[in-house]
Amino acid sequence: MGSFSIWHWLIVLIVVVLVFGTKKLGNVGSDLGKAVKGFKDGMKGEDEASKDANKPADQKVIDVEAKDKSNH
Repeated sequence: MGSFSIWHWLIVLIVVVLVFGTKKLGNVGSDLGKAVKGFKDGMKGEDEASKDANKPADQKVIDVEAKDKSNH
């Protein structure tokens, strides 16, 4: 009784399709996909913003090669 077989899930799927229709279910799936994509983009933008917020605005990264100042 704790687990459902494939037949139970198939019947549930058929009932859901009959109640809501395929067009409405397609729209819900599309909206859900857009929401997940928007959430991921928002999290990525937030990560980049937090990295930039930790650096002072006037600080620039300069890639240089250190040279030894020895008197030979």
